[in-house]
Amino acid sequence: MDTLVIIGGDAAGMSAASKVRRVHKDKKIIVFEKSAYTSYSACGIPYFISGLIESIDELVRRSPDEFRNKYNIDVHTEHLVLEVDTNGKRIRVLDKQNNTEFWQPYGQLLIATGGKAYCPKDITGYDAENVFGVTTLKSGINIENFIEDKKPQTAVIVGGGYIGLEMAESLLRRGLEVTLITKGAQVMNTLDPDMGVLVTEALQVLGVTVYLNESLKGFVLEGNTITEVITDKQNLPADMVVFGMGTSPNTAFLEGSGIELGVKGAIKVNAQMQTNIPDVWAAGDCTETLNMVSRQHIHIALGTLANKTGLVAGSSIAGEQAVFPGAVGTAVCKICSYEVARTGLQEKELNKLGIEYAATTVDSLTRANYYPGATKIVVKLLAEKNSGRLLGGQIIGQEGAAKRIDVLATAITHNLTLQNIIDLDLSYAPPFSPVWDPVQTCARKLIKMI
Repeated sequence: MDTLVIIGGDAAGMSAASKVRRVHKDKKIIVFEKSAYTSYSACGIPYFISGLIESIDELVRRSPDEFRNKYNIDVHTEHLVLEVDTNGKRIRVLDKQNNTEFWQPYGQLLIATGGKAYCPKDITGYDAENVFGVTTLKSGINIENFIEDKKPQTAVIVGGGYIGLEMAESLLRRGLEVTLITKGAQVMNTLDPDMGVLVTEALQVLGVTVYLNESLKGFVLEGNTITEVITDKQNLPADMVVFGMGTSPNTAFLEGSGIELGVKGAIKVNAQMQTNIPDVWAAGDCTETLNMVSRQHIHIALGTLANKTGLVAGSSIAGEQAVFPGAVGTAVCKICSYEVARTGLQEKELNKLGIEYAATTVDSLTRANYYPGATKIVVKLLAEKNSGRLLGGQIIGQEGAAKRIDVLATAITHNLTLQNIIDLDLSYAPPFSPVWDPVQTCARKLIKMI
């Protein structure tokens, strides 16, 4: 049987399905998606909750009906895959609407089940009615409905990563009193601590109460509603709680399938997104990714990687030669007027790898100092000693700051040195940058140290 079955109908799954359809016009493609939506932007959920985006439908790129009618892809929403039998080349599926189960055979299988918000299930109350993760459109709708119906006044965010910070902004915009707790010494543990402190300070300026070095221990419950968050240091009142503790791969249903898992339970794949089982591929947030700098496998949940790996998986399934080389961990987020970006490795990772490096930070401006609207930008670079090869970069600033990280991501991807960065013919005009762009100013400072 030549049927392609795809588990998961978001970025990775539908990118792959669309690619296979473009190559093979008549191939039977079946997609099982546990929610009611396909091909949506989960990254936009905080902006829907904040009110910057009016309708949740704006986040849907293509609807299930569009895939069915325009692309001849047999999409089944509200269908949850419970088990994968690789010996029998079949999957066990729950039709959530009818509460019935059935086995679906496959010729080729793509697993694109994404990630799920990490929550400590050993703590009573993790599933209370006013606790939320932020991973699917349904979760965004649930948060919006709760805010509209219950009119919460206080929110506690557990975790200081990207989602936690973006949700802090969203809830501030909705008029809530926001508290954030993180067990780290600073928020954003994907930044070095000296840069993370700048983000912490920015949150505090915006009105977020931040508690560092503080861990979640439990909840005070009234029925199925949390009234207080218990940490190792205090109790915090909470009308609602948002988990921002990171994302874990959604792979628990693969137990007993023979499909090999790796870092954090993510699926091991090769450069063609193939698993260790013949005719089984995987893509997106449920898979491992090769870090192109450390050459080690990591788990990283990003929409960019989901779309790219989905395309590669689809190309491989369609019989084309395509590879996914890996990633350098580039990410960016916004908290009100503050922009935060990072790429490559951090100091703690370089120390763990035993790589000799030098690092420095510069304060500069996003525009020429005499041009109206120039704001502060802080750039940190890390480079290998002797060779000068760029290993990592972090940027914090206001409007016009964060997208400069793309220059550094390009440099790291292609093994450029500090001198190469200094020699880049970057654009200049007073409304956009000083004569020496801040990333080049930082490179000039760092090259003197190595």
